[in-house]
Amino acid sequence: MLDPTTVSPNLTARGRIPSILRFSTELIAWIATPWALADYSVILAIAAVVLLIGLPTLFSTPGDKKQTLVPVPGTVTIGLVVLQLSAALISPWLSWHPWLAILVTALTLVTVLAELPRWRWLLNAPGRAHRG
Repeated sequence: MLDPTTVSPNLTARGRIPSILRFSTELIAWIATPWALADYSVILAIAAVVLLIGLPTLFSTPGDKKQTLVPVPGTVTIGLVVLQLSAALISPWLSWHPWLAILVTALTLVTVLAELPRWRWLLNAPGRAHRG
């Protein structure tokens, strides 16, 4: 059995639906953000995608993902999720039809509610892998 103090709800059965919601919202951020920025700068649009995908891939809290490349405190992981959610919330309003932006806003709010148990765990999670 997994120890709930060392393993995030993200890696348990109860984390499945929040993970699906989070990934759906991230996917929207990855699509809508460059779409919204492309009119201003293609380079900025590409940079946004690199940051939105690259930062969470590189930095993670030990126990929250199966593999951690660069261990960071839980507050950093929460900040990266909030960045993704913010991009998913704002970008559709700048580039998509309002009815679609309303649906994305609702999805984002549901995702935040679903993420709360994980965020509680992340606030108390270790910041670096123990070496010994």
